[in-house]
Amino acid sequence: MRLADLVARTLAADGKVLFFGNGGSAATAQHAAAEFIGRFERERKALPAIALSTDTSILTAVANDYGFDRVFERQINGLAKPGDVAIALSTSGKSKNILRGLRAAKARGATTAALLGQGGGPARRLADLPIVVPSSRVPLIQEAHDAIVHVLCEAIDLGRLGS
Repeated sequence: MRLADLVARTLAADGKVLFFGNGGSAATAQHAAAEFIGRFERERKALPAIALSTDTSILTAVANDYGFDRVFERQINGLAKPGDVAIALSTSGKSKNILRGLRAAKARGATTAALLGQGGGPARRLADLPIVVPSSRVPLIQEAHDAIVHVLCEAIDLGRLGS
């Protein structure tokens, strides 16, 4: 799995993983970050990961002062560095805040990946590693994204990263 290789290389080089998405995709992003910080199935040290949809003070301040389209871009500008990986989750690949977040990550020198559906939308072209679920049904796309996150976590566990 190319995504697992990318994440493993990032973590081995002391980089971090930034997950971001809206709605159900935000829930998956939060779940992914929790599996990295906590653990998946095997005991290991905490791995550096952040879900950019979880800090309501940041989300509401940025949305109020700059607009909701910039909630991920602003956080990535403050947190991302070269060697990090930013992983966008979007069922459509069209949300302006997702696109701005991917552009910001690239500008900061981070590698970008995206879990997408419905053809991938514009996000497909912005991501260094797009993974597109070939469906237009949002529940199926979200279920596939959850499965991809679990496969990623298992690959990291089996690679014994951070043991």
